[in-house]
Amino acid sequence: MESDRLLVLYPQKRGPEKERSRMDEVLRVALDGIDAEIVEDMEILEQDPFKYRGRRLLFAVPLGRNGINRGYYEVLAWLRGGDQVLAGATAGMIIDAESEFYTKATARELAVAANRAGCAFVGRPLVEGTASLDNYLIQAANMNTDRFGAYKKSAAILAHQILEETWQPKEESHLLVLHASNHRTSNTLAIWQKVKERLDERIRIQEINLRNGTLVDCSGCPYQMCLHFGEQGKCFYGGAMVENIYPAVKWADAILLLCPNYNDALSANMTAFINRLTALFRTTRFYDKALFGIIVSGYSGSDLLAGQLVTALNMNKTFYLPGNFCMMETANNAGAAMKLPGIEDRIKEFSEKMTHILIKETQNS
Repeated sequence: MESDRLLVLYPQKRGPEKERSRMDEVLRVALDGIDAEIVEDMEILEQDPFKYRGRRLLFAVPLGRNGINRGYYEVLAWLRGGDQVLAGATAGMIIDAESEFYTKATARELAVAANRAGCAFVGRPLVEGTASLDNYLIQAANMNTDRFGAYKKSAAILAHQILEETWQPKEESHLLVLHASNHRTSNTLAIWQKVKERLDERIRIQEINLRNGTLVDCSGCPYQMCLHFGEQGKCFYGGAMVENIYPAVKWADAILLLCPNYNDALSANMTAFINRLTALFRTTRFYDKALFGIIVSGYSGSDLLAGQLVTALNMNKTFYLPGNFCMMETANNAGAAMKLPGIEDRIKEFSEKMTHILIKETQNS
């Protein structure tokens, strides 16, 4: 069956030999023993846009030296067309470059576009190769190999992960909601209250306002010190993060971050939460926890914050990323969000999406 095969989208494979030889070798190792379909001609995406719905998918993008792959932009155009062309699909990415730049920026852009087209991503879905492969120094030591060996092993692990991992809804689910907003004026909180009203009653909700108390940002403790405190479920700086938020993250099956956009960046408190999560992450992985977001921008740029959530929590902290994980709206003045055309329909759609991800369907539901 096609759904049992790994689909590899490999744009511009037939580029200059120097630009593609390393990616070819990485894929040879990664796909060893795997039934895979490799697609090199991106024109097929226009001929049958919905052909790859529901597939297990690996994006393989060689960027060369300048960070440009013209075939990749055909993929991006397909994903950004406005249709759910990858509804039900689950994916990961291998991004290779002949410079120290562009790999993560391309991955972020690709993940946001594919996710808005319905594609889910496994936790830690990115395997990247910079020119020097210095990003594999630690993994190479842990794997008892060289940097290129660690790169190839990581790609093989990801390929199997895409095929084997399946998200499991539950009969009762726990949702942690984090925000740092003012209830009286926040458009983001106004949308959340309406989403909350429509969620299945079997979703148990815990809300934490990150503005309550002082949330000290991470100061970059030495690895062994961070690991020492992480093994105890703590952090050197203690406070609300250790006393309230760490236990809540452990309890949760999913987290929902409420993110108003003021300066095209996550707020200081939200950033501090992500950074301080590192100590817990030293001993606890989050592959079995889903990530959701609600982002409201005053003017534009919601996709920038969505990309920050994806890179920080899905790519780095291993949270599972459901398709269409984020609701993004544009509203400036207080109260404007709930007056947007079609807002009730979008709230209903997002609430139903969250419920579908978190709650197992029963015969009576």
